[in-house]
Order: sequence, then C-alpha cells, then structure tokens
Amino acid sequence: MKEKIHADQLLEQIHKSFPSYKANFDLEDCDNILRIKSDSGIVQPMPVILLLNESGFHAEPLPDELPSATLTTLHAFHL
Repeated sequence: MKEKIHADQLLEQIHKSFPSYKANFDLEDCDNILRIKSDSGIVQPMPVILLLNESGFHAEPLPDELPSATLTTLHAFHL
C-alpha cells in the first residue's frame, strides 16, 4: 500500500462495512501496516481481509505486541 488514494478508499470501505471499527494505515512503515480497533467489541480480521481481497489487495495478520481482542494489525499490499 503505497498510494494514499488507495488507502483512503479502503478505509472508507472498512468504515462503511464495519461501523464500529476505527482503522488507519501507516503508509510510512515498510510493512504497510493497517491497524483496526473496536471500542464496542472484538475485531474479526477475516471479514476485513476478504474485503481487501475483493478490492485487489492482500492482507495478513501480524502478531500484535500486546495481544488484544479489540485491536488487530494487518500487513496490506496491492496484488
């Protein structure tokens, strides 16, 4: 994920599909980190991964430094 326009489009899709999630990309990180947090429950990474796949991107979970059911970190990149 190098293009801010792609990141913005994907964030819009994530927030529209999962209203309780707060997501952001760290485009300056070499791993293209996508962080997703939920204040109202558990973050389910698989539906987000499938949404990204449908948009032509690949994502995989990264181990979080502090495991949490309400925070998920993904490595995302364009296919």
